[in-house]
Amino acid sequence: MTNLPPRPSEAPHRPWGAAEAAELAADDVSVDLISLGKQIRHLRKQREMSLDDLGAAVGAAPSQLSLIENGKKEPKLSMLRALAKAFGVSSDELLGAEPPNRRVALEIELERAQRSGQYRSLGLPSVKPSSRIPTEALEALVGLHREVDRQVNLHTATPEEARRANTELRRRMRDKDNYFADIEAEARTLLGKVDYAGGPLSQHQIADLAAHLRFTLHHVDDLPHSTRSVTDLKHRRIYLTQVGTGSHDPRTVLLQALASYVLEHEVPRTYLEFLGQRVSTNYLAAALLIPESSAVAFLRSAMADKEVAVEDLRDNFAVSYEAAAHRFTNLATHHLGIRTHFQKVHKSGIIFKAYENDDVAFPADPTGAIEGQPICRYWTSRQVFDVPDKFNAFNQYTDTATGTYWCTARTERSADGLFSLSIGVPYESAKWFRGKETKARSVSRCPDPDCCRNPPRNLAKTWAGQVWPTARAASSQLAAMPLGSFPGVDETEVYQFLERHSRP
Repeated sequence: MTNLPPRPSEAPHRPWGAAEAAELAADDVSVDLISLGKQIRHLRKQREMSLDDLGAAVGAAPSQLSLIENGKKEPKLSMLRALAKAFGVSSDELLGAEPPNRRVALEIELERAQRSGQYRSLGLPSVKPSSRIPTEALEALVGLHREVDRQVNLHTATPEEARRANTELRRRMRDKDNYFADIEAEARTLLGKVDYAGGPLSQHQIADLAAHLRFTLHHVDDLPHSTRSVTDLKHRRIYLTQVGTGSHDPRTVLLQALASYVLEHEVPRTYLEFLGQRVSTNYLAAALLIPESSAVAFLRSAMADKEVAVEDLRDNFAVSYEAAAHRFTNLATHHLGIRTHFQKVHKSGIIFKAYENDDVAFPADPTGAIEGQPICRYWTSRQVFDVPDKFNAFNQYTDTATGTYWCTARTERSADGLFSLSIGVPYESAKWFRGKETKARSVSRCPDPDCCRNPPRNLAKTWAGQVWPTARAASSQLAAMPLGSFPGVDETEVYQFLERHSRP
């Protein structure tokens, strides 16, 4: 996402979780003791002193000094001062010195790696980095530890981390009212390159945009199953599935591929950054498919007639209802002054996606995440599943703990099942929307558990203690996020695909 902290160009890419591991290591006092011990040993040998010589100079037993040099004993402040005086350096220099050479740096890194909980859990012996071990052997050992650490920490985004990342992203989106001026500006620039004048962006204009960015398009029938598109930056080719296949709009897939290039995305360092990139990519693709100038003019006209409707935005720009609903949240507050919320809810009642800047109270777990939480069964996003009319939008007023909201919703089926997609606004903003005259109304007392989470007392009295259901738990509730630089993507399969298609 564009408001993520900038990434220094000189910083090497590290696997997900490496930054957190480094922070933890920095707090571990044993790491400082290892560096200190190596520094003391280096200075002692540099001055051709034995442990006995150094012990005599500082008034300590050689065995105690050996423990200090091996990072197994923390010296007192008086001892540090004595050591610094014996070596002719300051205490600060002794404590804060960088490793004097590559060899010492390798010894320190090996010691740290072997003292980590991860290595100790393997039950393997430690290798003492003595002077008898060749530097090449140290290089190999340190390299092995780095690779083990990389494999273990490679994108180990747990469900909890994913929830925290989603919560942080939603906060950033809410702070900006889900409107990102820099991405809108980028979209305007790109639209100008293909002479966009108004209305929906045509397939021809999208192809011209790809050509402007110097990409050629290739439709194939063997695209890796874990991908929607593959961009070959070396040969500037974008590979897509054959037109008409798959469950995603081919225009959106192509624009998302171009958006990643335009926004200069790099391999994400954290799961938060991965999600942020996905959000910004989707945003730019939507800003191209539903251009700001045309969409705002369309919505303002509908607002003047008090006939704003998400399905009209969908039909006018030939996009999905979900895409139109998302785009409405981008523009509603910034351009129309309407605060709003969006939900994508599975038929089971579980929230898959959500956004709000109108103070509606979504259910949340202790981390603040709302994804995976059950929505109140009296909200529009749940009530719509029981409405016989699936052609027209379902509209309802709902009294909640934070106020009354008017919501419009409809259902759509995907590979993951039946979902409701809903847009809601505070009561006072309902006047701008088609469907404001609805008589449907419900009352939600959530988070009061007696609203809809606790079963009715008569049913509980009859069945409590007499039932043992088997839960349909999604494996994603327990599993870590998929491995790889891009979660869920089989990189080997992608590289093999590119090899096949890069041959003359």
